[in-house]
Amino acid sequence: MTPILVLIIGVVLLALGYIFYGSWLAKQWGVNPARETPAHTRFDNSDYVPAHPAVLMGHHFSSIAGAGPINGPIQAAVFGWLPVFLWIVVGGIFFGAMHDFGALFASIRHGGLSVAEVVRINIGEAAYKLFIVFALLVLILVIASFTAVVSGTFAVAEAPGLFTTGLGEVHANASTAMTSLLFIVMAVFFGYAVYRKGAKIGPATVVGIIGIVVITVAGLYCGINVGRTGWVIFIAVYITLASLLPVWILLQPRDYLSSFLLYGMLALAAVGVVGSVGKVELQLPMFTGFQTKIGFLFPALFITVACGAISGFHSLVSSGTSSKQINSEKDTQAIGYGAMIIECILAILSLLAVAVVYNEVVADGALTASPPNIFAQGIATMVTLMTGQELGASVLYKIVFTLLTLAVSVFALTSLDTGTRLGRYLFTELFLPMDKKKEDLTGAAKFFAHPAVGTLIMVAIGCSIGFLRLSQIWGLFGAANQLLAGIALMAVACWLGNIGKNNKMFFIPMIFMLAATLSSLVLTLKAKLAVFSGGTPAWGDYFQFIFALALVVLALILVVSGVKTFSRQAKGEVTGNKELIESTK
Repeated sequence: MTPILVLIIGVVLLALGYIFYGSWLAKQWGVNPARETPAHTRFDNSDYVPAHPAVLMGHHFSSIAGAGPINGPIQAAVFGWLPVFLWIVVGGIFFGAMHDFGALFASIRHGGLSVAEVVRINIGEAAYKLFIVFALLVLILVIASFTAVVSGTFAVAEAPGLFTTGLGEVHANASTAMTSLLFIVMAVFFGYAVYRKGAKIGPATVVGIIGIVVITVAGLYCGINVGRTGWVIFIAVYITLASLLPVWILLQPRDYLSSFLLYGMLALAAVGVVGSVGKVELQLPMFTGFQTKIGFLFPALFITVACGAISGFHSLVSSGTSSKQINSEKDTQAIGYGAMIIECILAILSLLAVAVVYNEVVADGALTASPPNIFAQGIATMVTLMTGQELGASVLYKIVFTLLTLAVSVFALTSLDTGTRLGRYLFTELFLPMDKKKEDLTGAAKFFAHPAVGTLIMVAIGCSIGFLRLSQIWGLFGAANQLLAGIALMAVACWLGNIGKNNKMFFIPMIFMLAATLSSLVLTLKAKLAVFSGGTPAWGDYFQFIFALALVVLALILVVSGVKTFSRQAKGEVTGNKELIESTK
């Protein structure tokens, strides 16, 4: 099997899924372009701001993609390319894209509020509180995971000085860090020009793309040499500001511009696959076996691929930031379902990247380099061989490798700032009764509901855990993330059942994800108990055990609440707040 054949089959199947299954879902759920969205009905020029569909697609796609569809498929590749490929395609069409689309649409109909509010209105107050706690734990793992990714990508182990200059003399990590910082500055100017000076989105985009090229070249000549601790501190400060500032200043324009870097990365990877026909083959076997070093095929494969097929984090993005900015319900399929389909294509390209360099990056069934580096190495190899150059002495290889490493870090940083903002929303909701506004709160509730308090707590915990190695976080993050997806599917299905819409398409994905993730968490608890009995646990072992146990307990209680809701719906009853549910039809 050649890389190009795998890519073509994957893209065709995913496109058919969008055209037929995505459109069918929109009809079943009653998407109505004539209905006003929360961006208009609740406009506040801070969180609720109608965005151009292209701008919102950039924000949404950049936020959900992150480094997940690169890290996951590459780590899962130890099972062979076929099982990973099948799960990306089948999971993406029938699980992940439907999950994202459903969460976005449900949130829009609930006034742009989070999935937690969907739980509150359709299941009950107790389930709502538990869901928020559960989601906050997942977001802490998101912050921790991507803090580890970004700080590892930026950090220079031995930094002789703060800056280095000169083409060929700048460390790749220092170059990536410089370009990423310049990217943030450029995004602020872009947002100011478009939203405060009335610049047209088309010309501003052209200038922005030119700016990306300029700062990328600047990064090749000048780098920032800082160790990992320094970058973790920088990340903490940056995501705190990104969480608190209005979306138009930083979050929205940065995500929009970064999406072009992602589109460019996708295009470059696709060109490499197509152009290297006859020059590269898949070194990765079709199937390596049911048991590998990361565990048995079930549940390890489905947990490890994570965002490449389905991600609970996406439901928080869809219902946290995107639903507050969507201009018309007609855009929900493209943004909710379509963005996930594009992410699946990125996941397939990541799988092909590791597949063509598998013999160089895997030893004894384990990866010998980080997933972002393997991705950059694989794509750079295909692009270089496409031109007929030798890998060892190719300047093109070095440039492509650096650019791809930069792209991965930009998207990981995007997931970080979006995840922190989502944590701020949910933390505030936790202390806000349904019948009150923030201005009505007093005492401790008023203090903890303040946006800065929730942000600082989430950042402090998440970035502290981010000092752990990614390998110590990713397995737990994957299980928690997929478990959140199962619960989000349950929440949307409960709402659709309450308003009399078809929700049967949710049950198989929901049950499968709950079974896979709870199995994985139980295996984690068993493994940590074995470490404790051996007498040599580290603080990371205690952290994983406590988090896994909390997630299992919270998830089981929420599942029981969902089953009770479905049972009552089967008897023809409407559950939850009937008056509010009526307004969401």
